[in-house]
Amino acid sequence: MGKIEKRLEELGIELPNAPEAMASYVVVQKVDDMLYFSGASPMKDGKPTMQGILGKDFTIEEGYDGARQAGLLLLSQLKKAVGDLDNVEQIVKLFGIVASSNDFFEHPAVINGASELFVEVFGEKGKHARSAIGTSVLPWNLPLEVEMIVKVKAK
Repeated sequence: MGKIEKRLEELGIELPNAPEAMASYVVVQKVDDMLYFSGASPMKDGKPTMQGILGKDFTIEEGYDGARQAGLLLLSQLKKAVGDLDNVEQIVKLFGIVASSNDFFEHPAVINGASELFVEVFGEKGKHARSAIGTSVLPWNLPLEVEMIVKVKAK
């Protein structure tokens, strides 16, 4: 068991099954030592666990938990892509999109759910650049979506 697997165990984190693509795209695209991940949302077994709008249907805290769920799905896809999570050199960038009401301005606080998860798991290697934006609606009435870019050890 690698260092990151042990860390997950210490944190009591069990990764969900890595979801497959839900349309005509790939979940992860590898270019040299960089992995580009499609967006993940709060889902379980291919079904949304949350549907609605931040600031109307969900609080910041509920959104934070949803972003953490999305982060766990990204971690499971990352593990599937690299096998051993110790092969991760750096979480480079996260891009978070939050479906929100016009008077909601706490998009960064919501996406912190994913950001803080990656730092918790990877330490310094989990610190990343990030954007967090709002939109009026996301597919399937999902409240948020998180994408990531990861650098892995060259083989």
